Formats: sequence, C-alpha cells, structure tokens
Amino acid sequence: MRKLIYILATLLLASAVLFWKTLIDLAPPPDTLSVAHSSVRKVQILDRHANPLTITYQNDWNIHDYVPLHEIPETLQQVFILAEDKRFYEHHGPDWRARWNAMLQNIKALRVVRGASTLSEQTVRMLHPRHRTFWARWLEGFEAAQLEEHFSKADILEFYLNQVPYASQRRGVVQAARYYFDRDLDTLNMKEMMALAVLVRSPSRLDLRRGVTQIEAPIARLAVRLLEKGLITQADYQDILTTSLDLHDAHLPVQATHFVNYVYAAQSVPALQSIKRIQTTLNSSHQRVIQEILNQRVQDLRSKKVNNGAVLVVEHQTNEILAWVNVGPPSLDKPGSLIDAVITPRQPGSTLKPFLYALALEKGWTAASLIEDTPLAEAVGTGMHSFRNYSRNYYGPLRLRNALGNSLNIPAIRTIQFVGTQAFLQRLRQLAFKSLTAHPDYYGEGLALGNGGVTLLELVQAYATLANQGRFRPLKVLHNAPPSHSVKVFTPEISSIIADILSDSDARRLEFGRGALLRFPIQTAVKTGTSNDYRDAWAVGFNHRYTVGVWLGNLDQQPMSRVSGAAGPALVLRAIFAELNRYEETQPLYISPQLVKVEICRSTGQRATSDCPSRIEWFVPGSEPPLNGPVVTIAEKRPTRLRLKQPTPGLQLAMDPRIPDEYEAFMLKLSEISLPVESVEWLVDGDVIGTTSVHQYSWPLSPGTHIAQARIWITDADQPLATPLVRFYVK
Repeated sequence: MRKLIYILATLLLASAVLFWKTLIDLAPPPDTLSVAHSSVRKVQILDRHANPLTITYQNDWNIHDYVPLHEIPETLQQVFILAEDKRFYEHHGPDWRARWNAMLQNIKALRVVRGASTLSEQTVRMLHPRHRTFWARWLEGFEAAQLEEHFSKADILEFYLNQVPYASQRRGVVQAARYYFDRDLDTLNMKEMMALAVLVRSPSRLDLRRGVTQIEAPIARLAVRLLEKGLITQADYQDILTTSLDLHDAHLPVQATHFVNYVYAAQSVPALQSIKRIQTTLNSSHQRVIQEILNQRVQDLRSKKVNNGAVLVVEHQTNEILAWVNVGPPSLDKPGSLIDAVITPRQPGSTLKPFLYALALEKGWTAASLIEDTPLAEAVGTGMHSFRNYSRNYYGPLRLRNALGNSLNIPAIRTIQFVGTQAFLQRLRQLAFKSLTAHPDYYGEGLALGNGGVTLLELVQAYATLANQGRFRPLKVLHNAPPSHSVKVFTPEISSIIADILSDSDARRLEFGRGALLRFPIQTAVKTGTSNDYRDAWAVGFNHRYTVGVWLGNLDQQPMSRVSGAAGPALVLRAIFAELNRYEETQPLYISPQLVKVEICRSTGQRATSDCPSRIEWFVPGSEPPLNGPVVTIAEKRPTRLRLKQPTPGLQLAMDPRIPDEYEAFMLKLSEISLPVESVEWLVDGDVIGTTSVHQYSWPLSPGTHIAQARIWITDADQPLATPLVRFYVK
C-alpha cells in the first residue's frame, strides 16, 4: 500500500512538474498572422505599376511575394494537405492519431521515418523556432491547438503556404516556384506542384538545384495517394512518372540594376527602415524595349569599337524618370558593365551649346544675329589652339539659328567670349551640372565645346528645363513624391526659340545635310555631340512630353572608330521616340505667345526686302530688327580691349629642327579695334622691329625669352596707343 501511495505521489508530482513546466514554456499565439508590419532588412523596389525591380531574401519573413489563399491554385492546396496533413480540416491542432501511428512506425524501424507534424504544428514551428527535441514536439501540440482557437483553418493554411521555408532562403510557394521553375503558381503543372509539396520535408537534402533524381521516389509515392483519392486520373499518374522536372533560372521581369542602386543611394537610411516597398517612376515596359534598342545598336557598332552606352528617358511634364538603361546586364565578365554610365561624367561635346546660346539671347542677341564663322586661334594654357568646325569648313557671317543648328565650333567660341566663361559656368550650375566643379579658368572658352565632364543624368535634366519653358525641377525617381519647387533659369520666350532652332532641319543643313535621320515625324528638338578623339557620342532631344538622352562610348576611355553623335546615338534616339510616340497624340513643341514673328533676310538677319531670300524668325519683344537697320556682325558688337592677340602671355614656341632657322617666323597679331588706324609699330624686347598698316607682322623666330608689344598710331592722334607687354618663350 505504501508503495502504491509512493508511486501515485510521484506520478502526481511529476504531473504537476510537467504541467508547470508546460505552462511556463508555452509560447502564446500571435495577435495576427499578418507579416505586413514586420521589420525588414532590405526594402523592395517597384516600378510605377508595382512590378518588382528587385527581389530580396534577406528578411525574416516573406513580405514581398505574399499572396492571399484565394490566389493559390486549389489543386496546389490539396496536394500540400494530402502530402503534409491529410486530416487538416478534421483535427484541432495536433493529429494524435497520426502521432501514434508515426511513433509505432519509428519504433519498428528503430529510427525516425515519420514526423506526423500537422500544418498547424509546422506553422507554430515557424512562429516559435526551437531545437528539434521531444520537449519541443510536446509544446508544439498544445500551441497548435491554441493557434486554431485564435485563427481559422484558411488563415493558417494561407500563412503556411506563404512562409514555409525552402532552400536558398526562399520562403513560400511563390518564391519556390520562381526559384526552381521561373513560373507563377497558376502556370505550374501537376508534377511541379507535387515537387513543391515534397520539398518542404527536407529542403536542403531534396534541393532540386543539387539534382532531381532523389525527389522522384517521394513524388511517385505521393502520386499513388493522389490517384487513390481521385485527385488525378490514371493518365495523369503516368504523366507524372514519365515527365521530367525542368529547372529554369529565375529572372526579374525587367533589368534595372543601376537605377535600383541609384534609388537605394538616394534614400536616407531611416526612410528605408520604415518602409517595405518603394514605388518608383520607372516604366518597366519602356525599360525593356529601350534596353533591347540600345543593346542592338551597340552590337551593330562593335566593329567600330563601341562597347558601352546609356539611355535616360524623362517625362518632363512631371519630371519623372521612365527609363534608366545601360548596356547590360551588369556582369563581372564584361568590362565597364558594373559602372553606371548614366551618372559617370563624360565630355559632352556640343550638347552644351543650346544653353550657351540661350544665355546670349538673354544678353541681347537674337536668332537672327550674325556671328563670324572664320578661322580663329586662341590661347590655351601656354600654347595656341586653332579652332575648327567638325567639317573643317568656314561659312563666314551666319545667323545664330544656323550657328546653333549646325553646331559650329567657331561661332560658339565667339559666343562664349561675348557672354563670358564665368557667366556661362554659373548658368550651367544653376541647371544642376554638379560635375562642373572647377574654376572658370580651368575650362576656359573650351567650355563652349564641352571640355568639362558632365553626366547623362545632368544633361537630360538640363534639356528637360528647356522643354519645361525654362523652369528647372530636379528629376524624380519616387512615384508618389510631392512635386519639387521649380526655379526659372530661362524665360519661356528664350526656351521656345532654342527649342524651335533645335527642331529646325533647315537650320542644320550646312553640316548635317537634308537627311531624315534628325527630322522626326513629331516636332522634336534634337542636339548631337561628339567629344575629342571620338571618346563620347551623344544625342539628346525632347518633344512635347518626353526628354531623352543617349550616350555611346567606352567606359575604359578608349576612343571609338569615328562614331559621332549623328552617326551613332542619333539612330537610338529616333527609335526610342518612335516607341514613346506610338500611342501618343501628335503635338508641336511649346512656343511662347509673347514672341514676335518677323520676316527677315536669310543673309543679313535684317528685315526682309524684295531682293533677298527670306524666312520667318521669332524674336523676344523689343529685340526684333528695325525696319531700316544696318547689317552688323556680332564680332563688331562685342566689346574688345586693345591687346596682342598673338603672342599670348606665357606662350611657349618651339623651333622646328627640320626647317632652317632663317625661314622660321611667327605672326604677331593685334586684336580688332574700331578706331581708324594709321600705322602699327611692332616691338620685341623694346626694339621696333617693323611698322605696318595692317594688324599683323611676321617676326623671324629667335630662341630665348622675349617681350612683345605694339604701338598703334590713330589718325590725327598726338600719341600712340600701346598694348600691354606680353612675355613669351622660344625654344
């Protein structure tokens, strides 16, 4: 009797201890099975239509590929239930009958051959991870019962199918289907659904990426059970046994790696921690098509040593970026592909000229003003540089419209001399050319020809300003971001004139001919550019809605084989606008109603007369030519100071050993002056070496350090005018 009492007491004590230990170790059920408010390690980037641009598997839960139960195929649900918990809708958490059967099978086999965990218990295991012990299995049964008291079977099944772990950090059937088959759930065949159900038993051991042979036997056993339950036919059963599992690598719908990196870098860390998804302005459809256009064009130009390229597309009415494309995809095997050419500074060639001429219009010039296109040499550092046009032709006095339309270099140099390098650089910085960080003296007048590096992003943003009637707004990458504050950089009138010139095929015929490549079906302002040695080729344009920029070149700085902006990227630009305009209504470019329309002579820029070819020109009110005004060239209007044009301060000359010394000479030149000159005395090292009635003198070269000066005798003047002394060197 005492022994019986002792045994009962021991059992009661053990039961009490077990009860107490169970109570304190039981984890309470969660308040919700939703993971929408769980923390994230990495935010997901979406396009404007919520299509994914990134997929991340670094978060604790599957947040980004979560689908409601009604969107999961019913067949897939049935396969999972039969494979993992055939009495799912009958039990209330644990399946004690299945547990006893599993225990007997394990005892007979002397090893664990069956676990008998229900879907609810597996859900508990995901919610409260523990080491796989008998005590953990004991607790899971009670916690599963509590879980089913708080949530419906549908809630539990939905959570399970979205969060069940697979190999390579994938969670849920959606991520698994994409990882193994690159398919959506509703496109899976029966064997693929069965594979997903079988894989959850041992995601690592049965991982299909390690081989598909090992999973065939458990799939076959599951197929027998499906056949017995009447869920498949005999024909289906035979197909399952004979059909192979074909694996496919998962791919995002669109490749936008560089854009995604830019978005991540542009957002603050707290902002990324507080949200799970970022919806951007990118349009995946445009991105995909433009990627194909760019890749094909670069492939066509491989023989001309073109390896890299980039495109940026903006809807300038909203300033939203629609496409951000690099030749891709990025790969460690492809040189330069990991560099984002959209934000890499490159020399822009002639693409800055529209902003230079816009500044000149602001300072009093008009589209009809004449600019001299004649040979020009200017000091560059300690040397002299002879400027030339791309075609090496000179056209004499040209209207500003033709100078810009033909992208002539010499008129551009004369224009920057008029507006000033510092003023031009300051205006470019107002347009957010942040890459131009050096002092104005560093660039000099070469800034007019694009000797300072800028990015495609900066360039397109600036052209979007012209398209937006001269108002600058930063480009947007976030879809629901509030509109940014705009700043007026140019007036609508000046922006309209520049846009009209860039869309005028007649204005560019001298250098570009009458070819149709730059003549678009819908009025489009277009500008091309080519940097020195063909290292960069550009084409930028805008119509009533879109602004597009294209760059071709090599990110390792190797030159291309004579690929200019008009020969290379212009075709890409044209193809892109054809795609953008496919479903758009035709509209012209904006023209300010304040502008005045005047008929002018093509040769003089003055009011048209009966004896000259004429055309219509736009003028800012008050700037139109007078009815009987004189023909004035810009070079004469530009204020000049009396100075030696050659030599320049610090100039270094080298004598040619192949030429006899007595035949080597250097031309001393005087700047243009509007006063009546009687004679010019030329001095070197204080001695008068000659007198002329013209503004230049040929001086025989002599090695050493020299000081040059000129004295100009003006008609009826008592004393001559003297230029500043200039020190130069001959080696």
